[in-house]
Amino acid sequence: MRCPVQKTVASCFAILRQLRSIRRSVPTSVYQALVVALVLSRLDYGNAVLVGLPGYLYSHLQSVLNAAARSIAGLRRSDHITDTLASFHWLRASERVQFKLATIVYRSLNGTAPSYLAADLRHLSDMPSRRRLRSSLTHQLDVPQSQCVTVGDRAFAVAGARLWNSLPPDIVASNTLSQFRRQLKTFLFRRSYPSVLFS
Repeated sequence: MRCPVQKTVASCFAILRQLRSIRRSVPTSVYQALVVALVLSRLDYGNAVLVGLPGYLYSHLQSVLNAAARSIAGLRRSDHITDTLASFHWLRASERVQFKLATIVYRSLNGTAPSYLAADLRHLSDMPSRRRLRSSLTHQLDVPQSQCVTVGDRAFAVAGARLWNSLPPDIVASNTLSQFRRQLKTFLFRRSYPSVLFS
């Protein structure tokens, strides 16, 4: 996935360079909306397939978020960026991928995603060999064994089920998609910025 990531990062930086030419001509709120619509949307497009990437590739994606936040806030490249990212309520690159993947899993389990995705997921409670186990009473999914760690563990059936099982029970038990997304973002946001104080 190195080439797709590099192409995405390059295109995002190209858009940021174009947007900087109008930075002083529009209000900050308008400029931020343009960055979100033109840069972050490109960064997030199809990013569920980026689950399980090496850390250095996530750092390339994170560099786009950092540059976008600095451009909006008018910060220099050497300025600390964590507080600014948190103030925008932007998840870090790896958490954005997890957010998208978990949302697809939720939709698959609730019949609003393509059937071929839903067919890859099975609740432990639906498996006869697991019905007597304590885990069958939860919302956990079966994590199939993969043949290859580098590729197989990134497959939707494996990565999606593993991520789903790592989420708190109150999140996976959400009644609606909007409630699920709201609770999931709060959970991932606090994991992205553990040093940020929440009121």
